[in-house]
Amino acid sequence: MNLANRLTILRILLVPVFMLFIFIDRTSTRFIALFIFVGASLTDLCDGWLARRHNYITNFGKFMDPLADKLLVSAALISFVELRELNIPAWMVIIIITREFIITGLRSVAASKGKVLAASKTGKYKTTSQMVSISIILIILVLNAMYNQGYINLAMPGIGWFKLTRAICYWLLALTTLLTAISGASFIYKNWKLISEE
Repeated sequence: MNLANRLTILRILLVPVFMLFIFIDRTSTRFIALFIFVGASLTDLCDGWLARRHNYITNFGKFMDPLADKLLVSAALISFVELRELNIPAWMVIIIITREFIITGLRSVAASKGKVLAASKTGKYKTTSQMVSISIILIILVLNAMYNQGYINLAMPGIGWFKLTRAICYWLLALTTLLTAISGASFIYKNWKLISEE
C-alpha cells in the first residue's frame, strides 16, 4: 500500500479519536480535537499531492479519499449539533450531509457508465468553506474551555462572550450551508443528463 493511501486510512482512523476529545470540555482536549482536525485536513492535501506527483492513483484511493473527507467533516458537524454551547441547528448539518450523499451517488452512477465527474469550482469553494468554518468553530471551543477553566477573561461590555460566539458559529455555518447547497445544485444541473438517461 502506497503512502498516499496510508494517509487516507490515517485520516479515517482519526475520526473517532477526534470525536472522543471534542466532547470533553477541557482546554487540553479541545485543543487536541482542533489539532487532529487541522492535521487530518492537511493529510488530505498531502495524499492528493503524493498521488499526483508519484502516480499513486489507485481505485482504493479514488474510493477512500473522498469518503475519508466526508467522514471527517460529518463527524465534526454532528458533534457541533450535540454541543449545547454552540448554536448549530441540525437542519444545516442535514443539508450539508445530504448534498454529499447525492453527489457521491451521482459519481457512482457515472463510474458505472465509465465516466468521471470532475470536481467543480463551486465544489472546491464549498470544501474550503467547510474546513475553514469547522476550524474557526473549534478555535472558539478551545477559547470557551479556557474561559470556563478561568485561564482567560473574555468578559465583553454590552454582550456576553457566549452569546457572541454562538452567533458567530451560527452564521459561519449558515454561509457554509448556503455554499454547499449552491454547489450541489450546480453539480446536479451540469450532470442532469446523466440522471435522466434511461
